[in-house]
Amino acid sequence: MALLFRSFFATAVSGQFMVNSQGLPTNGVQGFMKHLFMAAEHADPTHIIICWDMGSKTFRNEVYQDYKSNRNAPPVELIPQFDLAKEVAGRFNLSNVGVSGYEADDCIGTLAKEYKGERKVSVVSGDQDLLQLLDEGIEIMLLQKGFGNYKTYTKNGFVEEKGITPEQFIDVKALMGDTSDGYPGVKGIGEKTAMKLIQEHGDIEGILQNLSSLTPSQKKKIEADLDMLHLSRKLAEIHCQVPLDVKLSECVWNQVSSEHLDVVEEMELKVLRRYLLGSNVMLPISG
Repeated sequence: MALLFRSFFATAVSGQFMVNSQGLPTNGVQGFMKHLFMAAEHADPTHIIICWDMGSKTFRNEVYQDYKSNRNAPPVELIPQFDLAKEVAGRFNLSNVGVSGYEADDCIGTLAKEYKGERKVSVVSGDQDLLQLLDEGIEIMLLQKGFGNYKTYTKNGFVEEKGITPEQFIDVKALMGDTSDGYPGVKGIGEKTAMKLIQEHGDIEGILQNLSSLTPSQKKKIEADLDMLHLSRKLAEIHCQVPLDVKLSECVWNQVSSEHLDVVEEMELKVLRRYLLGSNVMLPISG
């Protein structure tokens, strides 16, 4: 979903919605599929699974009703592309996964943790929240500006760069909050202070056990927002036990064939067609 939104707004800002003859905007879908295929070229996977949010409400809204309530409604040109993106991916024999009541991140986390022991797992997204999933066998390919540019994190690389573990990153998020997701954490504590506190005390419980060693300002802020701190911790953590029914044998990645180009022509995905014909994900066209 993060890649679909990114693709939509990249061209929507100049009014390029790429409307087809049926009056359906396709800019987000075409960009999303291009991101996906470029990631496949980069990572050379054996299997691909695409995880989606399934509606705006999840179990986190039951915990905190204002979760993500600060987000604007999606533009009218984007709304029909939610289903279209899944349809196009499905026509390329790619597996779409999503469970009502959970976020795509939860599905990603569940799958990554399930398969990390038997194969290498690469997660592609523009969402830094997924860094908490880093583990032995799990890497995160964070999309940078443009197409095909990634900052790839491993667990060891993350620890070396940030000075905390992926699990501790959840506690950092709990302290600093997330304006995008609409939970405040502890008011007045930003990323820099949150990182420093977790580096020094290990986790939130360690901070609470050593409140007397904090500055008077830090102690006052945390004590004033203690309930929200614990709540933010629950909201920040990716839930890795989603009830998924995924058969890995049905998620095998095969390169794009001339048969798939028929789908592109049918849906008038001209930008995607140009990319595929010049890419390494396209099998040679015989004849």
